[in-house]
Amino acid sequence: MKLIFEKSSKGRRAINFPKVDVPKKKIDIRQRFLRKNIPLPEVSEVDVVRHYTALSRMNYGVDTGFYPLGSCTMKYNPKINEDISRLPGFLFAHPYQPEKISQGCLELMFNLERYLCEITGMDAFTLQPAAGAQGELTGLMMMKAYFKHKKEKRTKIIVPDSSHGTNPASASMCAFDVVTIRSNEEGRIDLNALSEVMSKDVVGIMLTNPNTLGIFEKDILEITEIVHDEEGLVYCDGANMNAILGIAKPGDMGFDIIHLNLHKTFSTPHGGGGPGSGPVGVKKELELFLPIPRVEKKEEIFYLKYDYPLSIGRLKAFYGNFGVMVKAYAYLRALGSKGLKQVAENAVLNANYLLKKLKPYYDLPYNQTCKHEFVLSGSRQAKKDVRTMDIAKRLLDYGFHAPTVYFPLIVEEAMMIEPTETESKETLDAFADAMIKIAEEVEKNPKVIKDAPRSTPVSRLDMVKAAREPVLKWDKNIISH
Repeated sequence: MKLIFEKSSKGRRAINFPKVDVPKKKIDIRQRFLRKNIPLPEVSEVDVVRHYTALSRMNYGVDTGFYPLGSCTMKYNPKINEDISRLPGFLFAHPYQPEKISQGCLELMFNLERYLCEITGMDAFTLQPAAGAQGELTGLMMMKAYFKHKKEKRTKIIVPDSSHGTNPASASMCAFDVVTIRSNEEGRIDLNALSEVMSKDVVGIMLTNPNTLGIFEKDILEITEIVHDEEGLVYCDGANMNAILGIAKPGDMGFDIIHLNLHKTFSTPHGGGGPGSGPVGVKKELELFLPIPRVEKKEEIFYLKYDYPLSIGRLKAFYGNFGVMVKAYAYLRALGSKGLKQVAENAVLNANYLLKKLKPYYDLPYNQTCKHEFVLSGSRQAKKDVRTMDIAKRLLDYGFHAPTVYFPLIVEEAMMIEPTETESKETLDAFADAMIKIAEEVEKNPKVIKDAPRSTPVSRLDMVKAAREPVLKWDKNIISH
């Protein structure tokens, strides 16, 4: 296939503009800001269309194939929710328009908060945070404000060694000292280790349940009790809510705060830089610290209330990413409570089905029933000089996106797989067959894996060079080669 530059023919045009029929006016732009002699290809309109269409086919997304990224919940989401978010009343609403003509938008936000309270077992929510990481930051700021209001100086946050990397990062941004506790041989929190570090100078603990190994913390009531005995708070990273929807509520487990990822769990395409939404829910004692403004209701009229003296303030321009909220609301209304429960049941079923098929061929550090995801290890293959990254690259040749690799850090040569509830048995079987074939290739012909991928438009890149010497400026010599 020819490059677009190779199709160039001098004088050919995709469009001809009419002559300018208004007076010319010189604009004072400093010459150094103007690019000169940009050698763009000269091609017809059909060549332009075909060029960009061909480029789009090189993209891999959930609409084109299976996306087994663990910890990310990259599931297919109904396109009808995209259409609903683009209804004129939602699409053209302006955040500064008067409340009296924003009643529909405010009602949606108000109801969505109530739904999230019911799902999680919390008493109040804010929809303001723009992503899960900002939700974490919001929760930690509230925890800090809570103890400041109580006139207690607490400085430490406990984080498990299997946590998402954003957990200690968010804690550090709030000037907390991060205390890491080890996992036990089951991949769960070590209760003795937790008891040893828990004290009156600990703000609380941040954890995910099920955790990043896809394992449910069966001792969760003991964990929350240990923290609450020292009057600390328990924060739930809600990235893995997909596993327990309609089955268990974090509020019933003893969590005081939770953030959710609407863009993971409740129908918004995940990835591509956003937008996201990371609502934060709290128990009653923390409600007054929620960000402002908050959506309130009085005599069937919805309005924004700012009068909360203990609030941590505003975390996001306007009221959050409203379009994402619309999609989540449509998703929840379409599925209902029974549908949400089926989401979790199918996600757990799919994950355990894949685990069962793959564990004879790869090491399974924590050999037990998983929730929505599980972690394999490529340690067996590493003995043949085939690393997890090699396996991930080889999967591209079989037409699959690779799973999350090298996370969690506590698993050597980790491969974290989450099939979600939206994939069929046929897709799971095809993925498992590819993983099994790769395991067999490691034994018979490892070189074919070390050279992978071979069938993609671009072969394996030098990742270190790409990270250290990125090409950020168009260069004819680079393009032509």
